[in-house]
Amino acid sequence: MSAFRPTASPFAPFGPIATLGVLALAAASSAWAAEPLIVGVQAPITGQYANEGQGIADAVKLLVKQQNAKGGLLGQMLEVKVCDDQGQAAPAAICARQLINDKAFAIIGSYTSGAALAAQSLYARANVIQTSDGTSDELTAKGVKTFFRNAPPNSAEAIFTAQYFKDKGYKKIAIVTDHSSFATGLADAVAAEVKKTGAEVLDKAFIEAGSQNYTPVLTKLKGLNPDVLYFSGYYNDGGLIKAQMAQLGMNAPFVGGDANQNVAFAKIAGKAVTGTTIINVPAPADLPYPAAKQFLAEYKTAYGHEPPSIFTLTNADGLRAIIATAEKVKSVKPDVLIPALHQLKNFQGLTGEFSWDDKGERIGSPFVAFTVNADGSYTIVYPASATK
Repeated sequence: MSAFRPTASPFAPFGPIATLGVLALAAASSAWAAEPLIVGVQAPITGQYANEGQGIADAVKLLVKQQNAKGGLLGQMLEVKVCDDQGQAAPAAICARQLINDKAFAIIGSYTSGAALAAQSLYARANVIQTSDGTSDELTAKGVKTFFRNAPPNSAEAIFTAQYFKDKGYKKIAIVTDHSSFATGLADAVAAEVKKTGAEVLDKAFIEAGSQNYTPVLTKLKGLNPDVLYFSGYYNDGGLIKAQMAQLGMNAPFVGGDANQNVAFAKIAGKAVTGTTIINVPAPADLPYPAAKQFLAEYKTAYGHEPPSIFTLTNADGLRAIIATAEKVKSVKPDVLIPALHQLKNFQGLTGEFSWDDKGERIGSPFVAFTVNADGSYTIVYPASATK
């Protein structure tokens, strides 16, 4: 009768306690491997810019769902964590700390320059990538290596705006701005460029964002008889300004900066919206790129409506560029991925081909001027090459 010989365990030489320890380590290793990569969204989910923030969050969630359907990123599933910064500085700093604690490897947002600026240094210290549509030149002036702009800066928009005014024959310009870093920066840049063309800035008037009644400021500006009124602030105030201009019988054309490009502008302005001019990169419906048209269709299928503005897509492009670059360098480690992003060249974005330079500035994206029609749709009117 042969002796009983138990089947040898691969952990037997280490004894029962050691075996349990090895099994625990194996389980921990498996759990670690299964941990998702966190994509953070810092955006105004509530407050006066809520539809912009919700559009950004929805675009990121859709892209992550599509990426996960392809097997994730470098073998790991992606997960989205959203933090509502209300488009304001103080909540933005709180969001930055929260998303850093959540171990997000990349942050999409925020929508406003002020909120992006408030979080920027926190992400920089934590070595976390941040891409934002904030257009304040201050965001890239310091050369923060973790920051990447996914929309053109105020300085570029100002040059285009001044040339548009010149070509339209506007000699006397009234400028209205709020006190935000974005709007004041854009207003200052436009004023400086307008003066270079030989035109006159009659006044640069300030409003309190969200205060609703702008007739005192507009009444004063009407008395100056400007050729055009330029507003550098956001769509919720811009729509009201356009409506109140009509109520006052102020016939000067209204030209708005890029933050006025939102579906809510037409709803707020009402019947006065017709003929409004807004300067920005092309609106979503005007994007001629097949990938953009496909994404817009997928977005509408997923959420039942169009994106609120082009900034939904510029933020989507920020994440798409990060994912594509990570796949190219086969790493999401900051020391590998960040330098690669600064060397990004000719990326085929939803919003056109673009590159990032050593300061994280987006290179590319030509501006257009478009009018807003009675139904809220846009028609490009300038430059002539873009209307063909």
